[in-house]
Amino acid sequence: MKILMADDDELFRILLAEVLQDSGFEVSAHENGLTAWEHLKAEGADIAILDVNMPEMDGLELLSRIRADRRLKSLPVLLLTIRSEVPDQVSGYECGADDYLSKPFSNEVLVARVKALARRILGRQEAVGF
Repeated sequence: MKILMADDDELFRILLAEVLQDSGFEVSAHENGLTAWEHLKAEGADIAILDVNMPEMDGLELLSRIRADRRLKSLPVLLLTIRSEVPDQVSGYECGADDYLSKPFSNEVLVARVKALARRILGRQEAVGF
């Protein structure tokens, strides 16, 4: 299962990619929403994990582009951000996020949520080692 990830924090991006790869996912990691968008249009993905605060194109704008694209509109998207206030979470869901996880978080919780998205939205239990 291919995961597209976008986060501008290089160390966090590397660590998160390792956690996901160790859990059996193929990860394409990007430093901002613009490079993630270009990769997504060219290569596709099964799930997207997006930081909200990024240069070039933030996660909410990228999410809006995904939802507006005929080929990508049903892509499961998890927002991963330091914005933990209720209005931020509501805004994320209203923009089309399927899930929302505030930093800091447990790696086990992240992997569990990605697997839940795969089960619920993609119906791809075999892809996540069940």
